[in-house]
Amino acid sequence: MLDNERGKILLESGTNEIEIMQFTIDNNLYGINVAKVREIMMSAPVKPMPHAHPAVEGIFKPRDVVLTVVDLPYYLNGKRSQPDPRHLFIVTNFNKMYIAFRVHTVVGISRISWTDIQKPDKTISGGEEGVATGIAQCENQLVTVLDFEKIVAEIAPETTIQMNEIDQKGHRDRRDSPVLIAEDSILLSRMIQQALHKAGYVNLRVFSNGKELWDYVKPLAGEPETLLQKVALIITDIEMPSMDGHRLTKLVKSDPVLKQIPLIIFSSLVTEEMRAKGKQLGADEQLSKPEIGHLVDIMDALLDRQMADKK
Repeated sequence: MLDNERGKILLESGTNEIEIMQFTIDNNLYGINVAKVREIMMSAPVKPMPHAHPAVEGIFKPRDVVLTVVDLPYYLNGKRSQPDPRHLFIVTNFNKMYIAFRVHTVVGISRISWTDIQKPDKTISGGEEGVATGIAQCENQLVTVLDFEKIVAEIAPETTIQMNEIDQKGHRDRRDSPVLIAEDSILLSRMIQQALHKAGYVNLRVFSNGKELWDYVKPLAGEPETLLQKVALIITDIEMPSMDGHRLTKLVKSDPVLKQIPLIIFSSLVTEEMRAKGKQLGADEQLSKPEIGHLVDIMDALLDRQMADKK
């Protein structure tokens, strides 16, 4: 079923829709973007691994592929899961990694607009350290959409943005080009800003979703002569409440004035399938997190080309 549903969603471009897979843990309803899910499997015996994060159960090997298993109930509630044949593994693929998450049940899939997903306030999300990326309204139910990128970054910090990729570039000159960033994860937004500042990019403006960035940049279409002095480059995530990165890309690249702004999609969801969709929408470049060093190289190239075109 997942492959069929994924095929349908990939045929459409910039619709600002998402499919949420709903699952339960201790009778609480949670959600994950279907685009992150490869398959649902019956739970199986897991081999423990020494010195692993407490939320990592261990590994198992279905069909000759070794997968890390995360005990999601333990991560969320601090209660160790007892093996239960009724439990399921949600096998995910993002950031170029395959990881299985233990859940209690899978409820189904709902297709909704990103506008139906609200950013949780700090009282319920836990502030900057919260793990809820949004609250979705699905068939009269409120579903807590989890920030799986943050979960993995906490469990395995070596798999997320690495500052040493910037250190390896040595001394870099300061660049004042105005760069707009749309990223809803507070943790990743902070890490991206720190890395880009270290790489010399000091004129950054960050928005928590595509709609906020679009509301800022849309009026600039009436100032074509000075446009690139106010926004020289856009970097956008794909998954964001209110407006996703694909919808933002479509809006920017469909505008006769704004389309000249270079736009980079920087997302954990950049697979070959998603790359085809981003290209169709007009993205100039697409990179998978956490390739921060590569992102800086692409930013340099696009802005250097922009400067050359002005001459």
